[in-house]
Amino acid sequence: MKILITGIAGFIGYHLAKQLALKGNELIGLDSINDYYDVNLKYGRLADVGISKPPKKQRTPSSRYPNLCFVQMDLCDGEGLQNLFREEQAGHSPIEYVIHLAAQAGVRYSITNPHAYISSNIQGFLHILEAVRAYPVQHLVYASSSSVYGINRVTPFSEEGRADHPASLYAVSKRTNELMAHSYSHLYGIPTTGLRFFTVYGPWGRPDMAPFLFTKAILQGRPIDVFNYGNMSRDFTYIDDIVEGIIRVMGHIPQGKADWDGIQGGVSPAPAGLYNIGHGAPVRLLDFIQALETELGIKAQKNMLPMQPGDVPITWADCRALERDTGYHPRTDLATGVKAFISWYTRPQGLNAPVRSW
Repeated sequence: MKILITGIAGFIGYHLAKQLALKGNELIGLDSINDYYDVNLKYGRLADVGISKPPKKQRTPSSRYPNLCFVQMDLCDGEGLQNLFREEQAGHSPIEYVIHLAAQAGVRYSITNPHAYISSNIQGFLHILEAVRAYPVQHLVYASSSSVYGINRVTPFSEEGRADHPASLYAVSKRTNELMAHSYSHLYGIPTTGLRFFTVYGPWGRPDMAPFLFTKAILQGRPIDVFNYGNMSRDFTYIDDIVEGIIRVMGHIPQGKADWDGIQGGVSPAPAGLYNIGHGAPVRLLDFIQALETELGIKAQKNMLPMQPGDVPITWADCRALERDTGYHPRTDLATGVKAFISWYTRPQGLNAPVRSW
């Protein structure tokens, strides 16, 4: 299959690209390589799939995977994206699937830099939708987030539950993406599926997230900030389980519900799917910290603080719909996942040296 992956230099996109390349798919990876966090980590991920620092808008083939090439592009460049799709179609090998993972990430960052989320997450997604409208694909799979559930207190979070009380503009942008996708599915018959990711962690993870922040601070002997005085739980989901879920969803093309009467909730007549993708079991933040301490052999110094604006006390994924429709079932328990993350973080070589700027 010929697959376009946006956000390939990101955490999830990098891992997904490796798996899809190993399966023999032809891949085009896009990324703007913005500086929300250290670009050296993004270039490190690209280097690991055989792509050296590329010039903008020029295709750079992978030296490791001959079926993978990279294009540095900002999705706010709608014309450039249309040209890419046009060129692929003209070459008699059109793009068949799009996995859209590029976005401005970060709940807390959205409070201080709201404009970045409108341009990257909403305008950028509109350009993706317009591209697949002009050059139809078999399936558009895109990243949403558990953040859309906002201050909803009914757990576990279900796709049938409320998602209209967001706690941050990041959540607003992701819920907006879901509604935009549904409208394009309804109007133009484009098969789309949104995936509400729940706290993804693992090797090559994002340095603005708790596993990375905590590990770095513990190794450096600095205290870690524990918000809401530790009274928080997250549905930590290991990266390999997330990647497996995305690949399963890619092959499960939504059909819509022909007998939908306009009154009932759930699936509409549009070919638009929406799934939670998580581990399905919340972990107390203090228990996650203890797992890091056990693996590192170092006791963390904890700076107990009140809840931050934009945060929620718990995330918990109801994954029954994804399991029913695709056979998805997370396999990685917390101890195994933390061990793999720490093993990667502390290995003494190259960009992965224990004390790093990331």
